[in-house]
Amino acid sequence: MNKKGFDCEKYRKLQSENIKKRISQFGDKLYLEFGGKLFDDYHASRVLPGFEPDSKLKMLLELKDQAEIVIVISAGDIERNKVREDLGISYQEDVLRLRGQFMDRGLYVGGVVITQFSGQKMVDIYRQRLEKMGIRVYYHYVIEGYPSNIPLILSEEGFGRNDYIETSRPLVVVTAPGPGSGKMATCLSQLYHENKRGVKAGYAKFETFPIWNLPLKHPVNIAYEAATADLNDLNVIDPFHLEAYGLSTVNYNRDVAIFPVLSAMFEGIYGESPYRSPTDMGVNMAGCCIVDDEACQEAARQEIIRRYYRAICDREKGKENQAEVYRLELLMSQAHVTRENRAVVPVAIERSKATGGPAAALELPNGSILTGRTTELLGACAALLLNAMKVLAGIPDPVQLISPEAILPIQDLKTKYLGSKNPRLHTDETLIALSGSAYADGNARLALEQLPLLEGCQAHVTVILSEVDQRLLKKLGIEVTTEPIRENTPAAEL
Repeated sequence: MNKKGFDCEKYRKLQSENIKKRISQFGDKLYLEFGGKLFDDYHASRVLPGFEPDSKLKMLLELKDQAEIVIVISAGDIERNKVREDLGISYQEDVLRLRGQFMDRGLYVGGVVITQFSGQKMVDIYRQRLEKMGIRVYYHYVIEGYPSNIPLILSEEGFGRNDYIETSRPLVVVTAPGPGSGKMATCLSQLYHENKRGVKAGYAKFETFPIWNLPLKHPVNIAYEAATADLNDLNVIDPFHLEAYGLSTVNYNRDVAIFPVLSAMFEGIYGESPYRSPTDMGVNMAGCCIVDDEACQEAARQEIIRRYYRAICDREKGKENQAEVYRLELLMSQAHVTRENRAVVPVAIERSKATGGPAAALELPNGSILTGRTTELLGACAALLLNAMKVLAGIPDPVQLISPEAILPIQDLKTKYLGSKNPRLHTDETLIALSGSAYADGNARLALEQLPLLEGCQAHVTVILSEVDQRLLKKLGIEVTTEPIRENTPAAEL
């Protein structure tokens, strides 16, 4: 299991100090483009063990008296009803979710900016909905030739046409439900408007990955490429930083490609550019807070393998993502890992071969690995959970936590009355049955008390899981991968 590799307390302290320093560099105001997730950053917590998923939010709370938040959403994403795959909600709803989460934590949300607006009716309807809720809404328009047509962009027909966002605090955090929302353009538009009003405003970017002061092929940076393999983002050496300072730093291809344009925009607004490289624009201090590099490297290697398994399972489900799979195979090669480097994989496959059916393996916090197999009563994951809880509770293996007599009525309900063709209990049904036994059975009650210890455990299953099992394991915090094989595949092919 992962050792602590990251000092979260040091990170919050250094990060807030660095942002304050950047605010003072510009004098009046800093527009901070916030890439990635402000909270629930589980990718960072997986590849930097010790990083808390809400670390960035806690850091921002230390600056809450100086900060306000602006949420950005593009008109195109509203019109397409774009959905966040991790949450299963539209970007429109996520704007409201984000706003609520920030406000619940005492952060001030100044308003919502709708970018790339060109008169879409659905967007007007959404704006009216927000305004009825008392939310200030601003329109930023499509600019012909953006981002290359600098003379037009830096004119009254370009940024000048955009609504000016009313802000009142020295730090304006610009965030969004997802990539491609127009955060950078929103920041630059505000710089143009602030400059016209005599306000000395600056711009900086806060992206956790890639980590600029780690090597280009460090597993943590490769894991970022794996996480964005569907976007084909690439980590590269920042050539502008190398030329300016003689130092190798890591950035990603889109920031490097856009930098000459940004530099020209800065010169048009300020008279000169405050930055000599894309790396200069960043304020990320994560690389300075790694306390066990090998622990982070190993955690990142595991993340790369998990991303690969997710992609090949998506392909089996019918997703057209072959290019993504090829990209991940290349990244695995660069990180010098194979599927077998995930300890639970060979154990689960061997168990499946021995039993002639689906099987699962789980690595416990102490590093030991146990298995579960499909039976007439339970699916492989359900059996695995029961085995894990028994081991953690010190309950002997022969002890039955749920009697077959308690399972049979549930199977009858599923097949006779609910139309299910699979009589075996899923993980959620198994835990409900176990909860029913816990009232009168001390062992069942003791087993349930072990569930929190499963958070962060690694698991592998030899068949694609049902959505029910996937959701349950995610709620428990178990990192699970599966072979790209459907459960009804003949045993000989498993």
